[in-house]
Amino acid sequence: MGLRYPLIDVDSVGVAPDGDGNALRLFSDIPEIKSALTYHLTIPPGGARGRQINRNADDVLVLVQGSGIAGVGSETAEMTAGHCQLVPKGQEYFFVNTGDNDAVIVGFYIGVTDAAAIGLEATAPATLDDVAGAPTGITQGIFVHENDVTPENMDKGDGWNITDFRLPLSGRNGCGSTLFRARFFPGAVHAKHQHENCEEIYFVMSGHGLAGAGPDRVEVHGGQFHFIPSGVEHFMHNLSETDPIEAIGIYVGAGSVADTGYVFMGSVTQEDLKVA
Repeated sequence: MGLRYPLIDVDSVGVAPDGDGNALRLFSDIPEIKSALTYHLTIPPGGARGRQINRNADDVLVLVQGSGIAGVGSETAEMTAGHCQLVPKGQEYFFVNTGDNDAVIVGFYIGVTDAAAIGLEATAPATLDDVAGAPTGITQGIFVHENDVTPENMDKGDGWNITDFRLPLSGRNGCGSTLFRARFFPGAVHAKHQHENCEEIYFVMSGHGLAGAGPDRVEVHGGQFHFIPSGVEHFMHNLSETDPIEAIGIYVGAGSVADTGYVFMGSVTQEDLKVA
């Protein structure tokens, strides 16, 4: 029997043209998700995400690998792995990979579920020459590094046995959704719970664990996305004895964990950990 809420491997999704020669993967055609269009963008060294404007959708994004220069309007800033950004719709923005390795961005176009609805306008290319000067700093939208965000003190009695849980973007700094960064050390588990008011989308950057979603029980690993509709019970358990699970995700349209309609549904049992 197939999974009701399957995980999606990045490499299983075809590359869409982005106009800049980068590897863009759009996670569309997922009927359960109605709140955001997720994407995975790989930019080679010296490459760039050209200047663009999204007329209809805010872009919430994370640089998960690499380094470069990000720009919004005439402002620029150095961007390294772990930087999180909200670019409001209507703002021109770009990214140039100034590092020696691929830069990887995971992002969410909020409020749309297909590419045509974004209202994307490509305004001009971006090159290394465009970012040769000293960065000025970005004040438009939100631009923050996860390391500068204090870990949350979540209630373990409500199932939050996550080793390190941070909210780089949320209603506290003006974002209408909540972007989270989670680390599960060996043995850590986020117990069974659901969000009544929003959809959750998360990306596993590294590690190996077992995820539950509704009736599904499935092993997860780095390079996979998981889409959780509102009202669906789910959990995450680190199966490794040595390595953490590193994940980023978003509660779409909820500016805080409380606004998600979080409901604790019980501890994860040995029966829950059985993979069918």
